[in-house]
Amino acid sequence: MTAKDIISRATLKRLTTDLAQQLLRIDGEAVELLETQNQRVEDRRADLVARMRGANGNEFLLHTEISNNNDADMPLRMLRYYTDIRLAGHAGPMRQCLLYIGSDSLTMPDGITEPKLLDYHYQLVDMHQINCAGLLVQDNPDALVLAVLCDFGERAPAQVVHYIVRRLKELLADNDKRFREYMAMLEILSENRNLQAQVKEAEKMLTQVDVKRLPSYQLGYEDGEARGAAKTQQHVVRQLLAQLDASRVAELLGLDLAEVERIAAAQDGDAAREDQQPD
Repeated sequence: MTAKDIISRATLKRLTTDLAQQLLRIDGEAVELLETQNQRVEDRRADLVARMRGANGNEFLLHTEISNNNDADMPLRMLRYYTDIRLAGHAGPMRQCLLYIGSDSLTMPDGITEPKLLDYHYQLVDMHQINCAGLLVQDNPDALVLAVLCDFGERAPAQVVHYIVRRLKELLADNDKRFREYMAMLEILSENRNLQAQVKEAEKMLTQVDVKRLPSYQLGYEDGEARGAAKTQQHVVRQLLAQLDASRVAELLGLDLAEVERIAAAQDGDAAREDQQPD
């Protein structure tokens, strides 16, 4: 199982109702997630099985699988999941959906037809064809991350990616750890649309804006300004080095790494000399 698969499954489980309404065009809300594991020689577990309640109040089962590849055996696997769910004791009307997130064009069939023997089909959704607007308008980090896999329409890819990154930062402003986690998800999923460069650029621009608002940056600038341009630069670098590594400071300020390291070394030397001064 790839990192892409793990991220997508976890995200979809948190987005059950939105998934049904925005991607699968199913009018309903999640009532509960169901366990469907069946013990065979290997461990097989459906990605997502939820009991849903439709707009009319009737309940049904929603089984969703996610695929990053055009798997020729997928119809057989979907049929097997169907029997697993039923054997696990989950009764009632069921809808099965396969969500394709791969980078290649979709070529998988949506079922199996064998004359006089079997006519089995499920809903097949290509994320390339889903309009990203429904996910972008949600104040939900999981929805925003999934939007990078959708159709951008007339929107420029860089514009959409920058919006996603900015909204993630706004929604997770008080939790930098979660922001980093969602950025990691976004970077992995963006590979399927060849948008890694846009994600990196959006993150870089966001960080550049944020770092100039740091009290340490402002303090370094104000303290150094009175001493001239060279002193200003040194003070800003030294203040930022207290929170960031030398390579990141060099990148943010547009300086050579060697220059930042020289300032850092000089700072260490000054500190050492101060320690040696007699009390």
